Amino acid sequence: MLRPGRDDDAAGFVALIGACWAEYPGCVLDVDGELPELRALASHYAAAGGALWAAERDGRVVGMIAARPGPEPGAWEIGRLYVEAGARGSGLAAALLAAAEARARAGGAERLLLFSDTRFDRAHAFYEKHSFLRQGPVRVLDDLSHSIEFRYAKPLRGVAVEVLDAAGAASAERRLAEILAGCVEAGASVSFLPPLAPARARAFWHRVAADVAGGRKLLLAAWQEGALVGTAQLILDMPENQPHRADVAKVLVDPAARRGGIGRALMRRIEAEALRLGRRLLVLDTLAGSEGEALYRAMGWQEVGIIPGFALDAAGAEHATMIFWKRLDP
Repeated sequence: MLRPGRDDDAAGFVALIGACWAEYPGCVLDVDGELPELRALASHYAAAGGALWAAERDGRVVGMIAARPGPEPGAWEIGRLYVEAGARGSGLAAALLAAAEARARAGGAERLLLFSDTRFDRAHAFYEKHSFLRQGPVRVLDDLSHSIEFRYAKPLRGVAVEVLDAAGAASAERRLAEILAGCVEAGASVSFLPPLAPARARAFWHRVAADVAGGRKLLLAAWQEGALVGTAQLILDMPENQPHRADVAKVLVDPAARRGGIGRALMRRIEAEALRLGRRLLVLDTLAGSEGEALYRAMGWQEVGIIPGFALDAAGAEHATMIFWKRLDP
C-alpha cells in the first residue's frame, strides 16, 4: 500500500534506509549525528513545501520517497527513494517515483533533479531507465560515509532538447540503445539491421560517449513530458580544410513518440548549436522517401542528389539514400 508518509513512520524509515545502506561497504547511518530529520521526516518535507510517501506491506515500511521544491527556479528535487530488497522488481520503485513526479508537476515543476551516491549502481540504472541523466560535477558531502554523489536531472514538461556532456552521454547509453533498437526494428536506415542486440546498441552509444568526451561529436537528447524519446548528433571531426562544416547524424525518435514535433525540435537545436560552434555548413543523408526526407525539405535543406541502392534492408532489398546540405545564416 502506497500512502503519505508520517512522522510516526520514523522507526520504519530508519530501518529501511539502514538496510539499504548496509548493502554498500562504507555507508554509515548516524541518525542523530547527521540525519536528525529522519525522526520527523514528514514534517521536514512539509515545511519545505514538499511531500513524503511510504509503501507499507504487512505493517512494515518497505519503500519510501520524497519530493520538494529544489534550489533552482522551476526545479523540484526527488529524494529518499529506497525499496526493501525483497520488494524490488515488483514495480514498487516505479510507483513511488510516479507519485513523486505527479506531485512535482502539480507544484509547477519544469525540471526534476536528484542526487545519488556513486556506490548505488542499481539506483543509477533505475534512474536512467526513467530518463534521468547525469549532469555536471559530483557533490562531496564530507560525512561519515565519505559520500560522493552524482547529480541526475531531466526536463519534465513539453518537448525539451538539451546538449549532453560526457557524463550525460555515458548515462544515456541504456535509453538511447532502446531508442536505436526501436528505430531499426521500425525500418530506419541507420547502419544496423534488425534485430539489433541490446549489447551492440549499448556498445555503439558507448563509442559516441567517448567521442563526446573527446570533442569529436556533439550529442543531443530530447524529452517529451519527462520521457527521453529522441537524439541527434553533430559530427565535428572534420578535415583541416573544412573547419566551417559538420555532419548531422543519427536523428532518431522513438517510434512511439513520433509526430509530436520532436524531430523538428532536434533539428532546430542542432542547427543552433552548429552556428554557436562556427559550423555554418551542414551535410546529412537519409533514406529516400522517408519521413526524415520530408522533414529536412520542410526545414529548408537542399538536395544534393540520390545514390541508388545505397543500403539494404533486413530482406536484402536495396534502398536509395538522399544527400542534403544546408548553409546556416547567423
